Amino acid sequence: MTTSEMATVLAWHDALNARDLDTLVELSSDDIEIGDAHGAAQGLEALKDWARGLDVQVEPGRIYVHEGVVVVEQRITSVTGETGAEASAFRVVHDQVTSAFRHPDLPSALAATDLTEDDLTG
Repeated sequence: MTTSEMATVLAWHDALNARDLDTLVELSSDDIEIGDAHGAAQGLEALKDWARGLDVQVEPGRIYVHEGVVVVEQRITSVTGETGAEASAFRVVHDQVTSAFRHPDLPSALAATDLTEDDLTG
């Protein structure tokens, strides 16, 4: 199951970066929750609105997985070329993302999900 969950999250990143909303929707549950420190929203329309509003590319880095929870360290590049780092926590059920929450950094995402370095994938 771990490989499937990782593949789903990586495909989700690819669709997000390509602004391929059809694939992003296919990879997400109807009641997906998305959020960050500024709030949360639910549903596919909220997901599409959020994705349309992004002005960054998200490059996945280290991946942590445990029982359907996937935390991804991410390198963020804005349209102006500025770079930064953050992390996102995903819940994957039956090869669909049911939630995606952005965190300011990897330690915050790991703490929010109770994942540890033991959950780091190869």
